[in-house]
Amino acid sequence: MSAQQKLSTHYNLHNLYGLTEAYATHSALKKIQRKRPFVLSRSSFPGSGRFSAVWTGDVRSDWEQLGFSIPAVLQFSLFGVPLVGADICGFGGNTTEELCVRWMQASPGAIVFGQKAQAAMRSAMNLRYSLLPFLYTLFHHAHTSAATVARPLFMEFPIDPNLEAYLPLGTWYSLHNGQPFYSEGQFFLLPAPLDTINVHVREGHIIPQQEPALTTAASRRKPFFLTVALSEDGSARGDLFWDDGESLDTFEMQNYSYIIFTATQFQIFSEPLKLNGGLDSLVLGGVQVFGVTSPPLYVLANGEKVHDFVYQADAKVLTVTRLALPMSKPFTIQWAS
Repeated sequence: MSAQQKLSTHYNLHNLYGLTEAYATHSALKKIQRKRPFVLSRSSFPGSGRFSAVWTGDVRSDWEQLGFSIPAVLQFSLFGVPLVGADICGFGGNTTEELCVRWMQASPGAIVFGQKAQAAMRSAMNLRYSLLPFLYTLFHHAHTSAATVARPLFMEFPIDPNLEAYLPLGTWYSLHNGQPFYSEGQFFLLPAPLDTINVHVREGHIIPQQEPALTTAASRRKPFFLTVALSEDGSARGDLFWDDGESLDTFEMQNYSYIIFTATQFQIFSEPLKLNGGLDSLVLGGVQVFGVTSPPLYVLANGEKVHDFVYQADAKVLTVTRLALPMSKPFTIQWAS
C-alpha cells in the first residue's frame, strides 16, 4: 500500500481504481461504438454510477445475504450509483429453489429449477420488463437531477421512524391486483405465495408500462399501458421520458420525448411537452385505474365510446383495454358513474 504512483501513494489511490477504470472503459466504448456503453464493475467509488453499473460482489447463497442485498442497492443509489444489483441466488455455496426464486424477484437473473419455480421467475421477469418505461424515466431523472431510482422510504417520509416492512400513512395499492391498503402508518401481514411479488403503488402516482417481450428491444415496440393509483381526491400524476434507447447525449441534444400524465376526477389525460424521439409508431393499449369508488356507466377515449372495460367492485379497479391511442398525441380517457 506504500507504493508510490504518479499522483500519490497506492494507499490514497486504491479506492479510485474502480472509478477511473470505469471512466476509461466508458470513454473508449463511446468512441468505438458511437452509442451508449454498458459497463459493469465490481469495484466502485461515489459517482462511478455515471460511467458504470455495479454488482455487489461474491455473496453467499443464504437468506441473510438476500436480506443484506436490498439495503446495499438502496445505499448505492445514495452514493450516485443508480444501476446496481447482486449475484442472483448468491455466489458461494448451494442455493435452494425458494431462495433463488425470491432473489430473482428482488433482482433479475437466471437459473433453472422445477416448473413452479420457472413460472414464478418468468412472472417476475415479465413484471420487470413491463415496468421498463417507468424505470427508464427514473434513470432519466437520475441522469438529469441526481434523483434516485431505488429510493429508500425514509427519503419520502423523513419524519417516520418505522420504515421496515411497513406502509407509511396513506393508501397503497397492490400492483398485482389493485387491492388498496389504507395505512395509518402501520405494519401489514401480507401473503407472499411463491409466484407473487408484493409491490405496492403509492396513491397519487401514474406508472407507464409496456407489454413485456423476450428482449428490451422487442418490449420497446409493444403498446403502452398506464397504471393509475388515485388519491382520495381522485388525482394522480406521472411522466414518461423516451428516446431511441442507445444514442449518446439525447437529453443534451434535445433528441427525446417527454410526456406528463395527469388524473383528475373521472379522467386521465396526457400532455406531450416534447416530441422528438421514438414515439411516432407507439400506442397506448390500455389503462388500469386503482381507487375508482363506483361502477362507471360508460368510458370515453378522446370523446369516443369505449366498449372494452371491466370494473372490479371488490378491489375498486377499472380496466380499459383494446385502445389504440397514439402516444405522440394528447389523449383523454373519461368515465362517469
